[in-house]
Order: sequence, then C-alpha cells, then structure tokens
Amino acid sequence: MKDSNMDAHRLAIGRRSFLSNSFAGIGALALANLIGAGQARATPGGDGRTAWPALPGVPHFAPKAKRIIHLCMAGGPSHLESLDPKPELDRIHDTPFPTSFTQGQQLAQLQNNELKARKSFTKFKKWGQSGLEMSELFPYTGALADEMCVIRSMKTEQINHDTAHAFMNTGSIIKGRPSMGSWLLYGLGAETENLPGYVVMMSQGAGAQPVSARQWSAGVLPSKYQGIAFQSSGSPVHYIGNPDGVCQSTQRQVVDEVQRLNGILAKDHYDPEIATRISQYEMAFQMQSAVPELTDMGQESKATLDAYGIDRPGDGSYASNCLLARRLLERGVRVVQLYHRAWDHHRNLEKDFTSAAKATDQPTAALVKDLKQRGLLEDTLVVWGGEFGRTPMAQGSGRDHHINAFSIWMAGAGVKGGMAYGATDELGYNSVENIVNVRDLHATLLHLFGVDHNRLRVQFQGLDLGLTGVEESRVVKEIIG
Repeated sequence: MKDSNMDAHRLAIGRRSFLSNSFAGIGALALANLIGAGQARATPGGDGRTAWPALPGVPHFAPKAKRIIHLCMAGGPSHLESLDPKPELDRIHDTPFPTSFTQGQQLAQLQNNELKARKSFTKFKKWGQSGLEMSELFPYTGALADEMCVIRSMKTEQINHDTAHAFMNTGSIIKGRPSMGSWLLYGLGAETENLPGYVVMMSQGAGAQPVSARQWSAGVLPSKYQGIAFQSSGSPVHYIGNPDGVCQSTQRQVVDEVQRLNGILAKDHYDPEIATRISQYEMAFQMQSAVPELTDMGQESKATLDAYGIDRPGDGSYASNCLLARRLLERGVRVVQLYHRAWDHHRNLEKDFTSAAKATDQPTAALVKDLKQRGLLEDTLVVWGGEFGRTPMAQGSGRDHHINAFSIWMAGAGVKGGMAYGATDELGYNSVENIVNVRDLHATLLHLFGVDHNRLRVQFQGLDLGLTGVEESRVVKEIIG
C-alpha cells in the first residue's frame, strides 16, 4: 500500500498535472526547451553561485583568452582573392595547370575535367607598418593588419561543405561530437547566468550554403553546453515575452513553483534532469529581462552604427550581427559564432566574392576596433575564415572546393599582430611551409584559453574523446606573443 501511495504521489506532480495547474507553463516550457533543457546537466545558480563552473583544475595554466568570436565565412572564401597573393599563378593564367600538382589528388567537381590556371581577379597590397599583404577588396580589415596574424598554410581533410564545417567545428565528421564552443564552455564554464554561454547567428548573401545545427551541438557533453542559435532579425529568441495578462511577478511565481515541484522529485529519487530543468527555467526567466536590453540598439551612438555600416539595427545583416556580437561578449557570453553564408563561388567569382567582401569587411574591422577601444581585445580571440579554400584552377567563372591550402586570420588574446605564418607553393595549391591542420588550430585555440588539449577529455562508450581527437596535434606557439 505504501508503494501505491508513492506512485500516486509521483503521478500527482507529473508533467500533465503541472501543465494543467500552472498558468503560462507552456510558454515557459517552450523557452526552456529552446535553450537546451532537454538533456542538459546544470547547477542551479539562483543562490549566487556560478551556474556553470569550470572543471576542477581548469584552466591548466594562465590563459590569454577569456572569450572568442569566430567569424565563419561559410562556403569557403578563396585565399587567392583574399590573403595569399600568387604572382606566378597570375603569370600562367588560362594555361593548362601543371599535372605535377594535381595528379592523384582529391578534387570536388573538377575531377576528370581539363584544368586551367585562373589568376586572381583582384590586386594585393601591403598594409600597415608590418607590410602584411592582403587583397584590396578588404580595405577596412587591411587597415588593421598590424593587429592580425594571417595563417596561410591551413589544410583540412573534408572537401564537402557539411563535413568540412563539422571537421572545423568538432574535429570530426562523426555526428555526436561536441563543437569547440561546447568544449570551451564545458572546461571553463560560463560567466553569465542570464544569457547562454554560447550564441550563434546567421547572415547570408549570394552563394549561400545551408549550415546544419550540428555545427554547434554539444554532442556527448551535457546539452547545456550547446550553442544557441539567435534569430538575426526580429526577436532573437522565440517566446521571450510573457503571455498576455501575465506580469513579471506572476512569471516569477511560475518559476518558483517549478523549482518547488522539482525539489519534491529530487528528494524522492535521483535524476540529473531535475537540476537541469530548475536551472534552465531560471535562465529563461532571467533572459526575459536580459534579451530585450541586449538587443536595444538605441543605446548605441550613430557614430557606432555608422562605423559598423548598419542601416537598420536588427535587420539580420552581418553588420548588425557583428554589433550584437560585441554586446554579447561584453555581457559575459564566452563563445559567439557569426556565420555569413555567401562564399561558395563555383561561378560568378568576381561579382559574388566582391559582394561578400563588401558586406563583411567594414563590420569585421569595426568589431575589432570596437573591442580594442573597450579594452576587450586583449582577452578576446577573433578568428576569421572558412571551412576550406578554393582551387587555383578555374571552374567556369568560379573556383572549386580545395582542401590542400587555405588561409585564415586571427587577432587579439595574445596572438602576434602584423605577421603571416606558413606558406603555400608558388601556385597556391599546397600548403608547404609550417603547415597548420585543423586539429593544430584547435590545440592552439584551447592553449590560448589556458587549456591543454590532451587533458580536456571525456570518456564515452569506451572512447576517449577530445576536440583534437587521438591524432598528434601541436600548439602553434610561433604565433603567440
């Protein structure tokens, strides 16, 4: 009989009972699920403790970075029109591309086609006191050359967009592996309780490829560490407002009731999901105040809006997202990724690359300058780049995917400025000097955050998992000041 009474007690405070007896409960549940309540394991932070503490002993050594903004140029921007000048390629334009480079090599859509060299359609110039060479299509970013380290010797293993994005984000193409943003949150915790620790936003232009949500998944880690995709226009988060007739104090009562009911369950039996839901309801409540204040661009001066090139704040543009990213970073968000889906130039390279460069150049430079002026750049890591490069051979009026060579740039958080690291061959086909593969990049990013990539691991179904996998990876210490 006692067991029957206990079963009845459990049923009385079950899900259906809660939904039927709690006003505004459905809206709160929608918001909680939106921010990843489903499988997360969280520590309640309502008592003033850190909601998402760092792992014991992490960071492993003094960090240079506290936060990161990853500017993801989705589609694969051509290094040959951006960061890697190749006069010899220009010289042999429209002649057969040497087979000594391509024989036995993996190509995407050019396999078994006649291969001809294609020169860069733009000019390069030396920028800043360092004389760092960059394309003339990026005048605003070029003016910040002395803050930047360009890595010209990147290589990846994946030649198609989705798997290349997955490899860049997780170090693996296997679904269920955590993204680098999730690894950072897992190891270092979060510095804010009223906003997610990891936020993703999208913008697009011509040459847009889809980007799947697995790119910011927490994978096998608790789901509270996953990235949260904000809407680029309108309200960033659905269901952020209270239902009609429900005031803030009433909503506070709802959250308290959720905690009380879940507290009863927690005393009855152990279930990590209970602590998860308590903390995520609390965050949902806090976000109702934090998100409207975050997106109130009326606090920004006209000079700031003009510097970013913003016509209408919150219009979903890359420029608007850059400004919102700065506001997220200064409010304690640790990881922000901005995807600009406009760089898949199999055709119309000259027109569409120029358009993508124009849409991103001024806002990117404004973001870096803004962070520096606010004293944030010294411990904010800025990373710009795509999932792979483009071929030095023509594909009609464009360039095909290329994995053997591409370029990225980094700035802030102890990264040496005004330098180019590594090199490709004379035609920009192969990285040949100081090669940096994607796992090396991941090891370096973690190192800047004070994390030894060999020690940030989880055990899952008999596997020893980490961002850099089990292959040997190196920290590129030459670029760190």
